[in-house]
Amino acid sequence: MPLAAFLVEDSQTIRDNLVPALVDLADAEVLGYAESEEEAVDWLQSNPATWQLLIVDLFLKVGSGLGILRRCQRRQPGQRVVVLSNYVNSEIRSRCLALGADAVFDKSGQLDDFFDFCNALGEANR
Repeated sequence: MPLAAFLVEDSQTIRDNLVPALVDLADAEVLGYAESEEEAVDWLQSNPATWQLLIVDLFLKVGSGLGILRRCQRRQPGQRVVVLSNYVNSEIRSRCLALGADAVFDKSGQLDDFFDFCNALGEANR
């Protein structure tokens, strides 16, 4: 059974590359995506039990990934939230983890670690 993922990413180019990679490298099914904080929160509120992995970028067209983290701290067991962003430093990483992220990855240098995390999550949920 594929890993049910939802993506919060405002860059079409990144989505076009990340979605097939998630399918191929992490046996994920991407349920959809949001480009803004409000779109993401609306989807999460309408689909509280459908997802296993929420992938959040920090900088969005409207709102931020930090706002999403604040608003989805309560989630079901087995649901994980990861930040995948180009703007990761130690301060941002600490802030994201304090807001409830399970992991934080830099798009430019930690994609292998991100896919390892996704695969481990998929294995744990099977």
